[in-house]
Amino acid sequence: MLKGIPSILSPELLKILMEMGHGDEIVISDGNFPAASMAQRLVRCDGHNVPELLEAILKIFPLDTYTEAPVSLMAVVPGDTVKPTIWDTYKEIVKKHEQKANKIEFVERFAFYERAKKAYAVVATGEAALYANIILKKGVVVE
Repeated sequence: MLKGIPSILSPELLKILMEMGHGDEIVISDGNFPAASMAQRLVRCDGHNVPELLEAILKIFPLDTYTEAPVSLMAVVPGDTVKPTIWDTYKEIVKKHEQKANKIEFVERFAFYERAKKAYAVVATGEAALYANIILKKGVVVE
């Protein structure tokens, strides 16, 4: 155990976050996302939900301030009537941890999949909410 590190972050996930460089992306996926077939590096967090992981990750992970939108969500497929309320939770968490780099963009489903295939890692969760997938672009630590 370490001080100041959220206990939900496994050693494997911490290693991935440390290895990532400026501009690298990480996907935190919901339970329906095809994580295993998309991931270059897969981290299983099946017993957890996306908001609790997002909260823990953003305590130690800087978002990219040099890009328009360092946070990306999978857009609702046209014709689908789902209204993802989890997005409001994400916006609150991101804004809490990043005052500057908190813009969120919406990415069409198949374009999101293509980005996920190129992402540094995919974190597979047990999140049941639909359209709960999120991509974070890593920034630099400035202290």
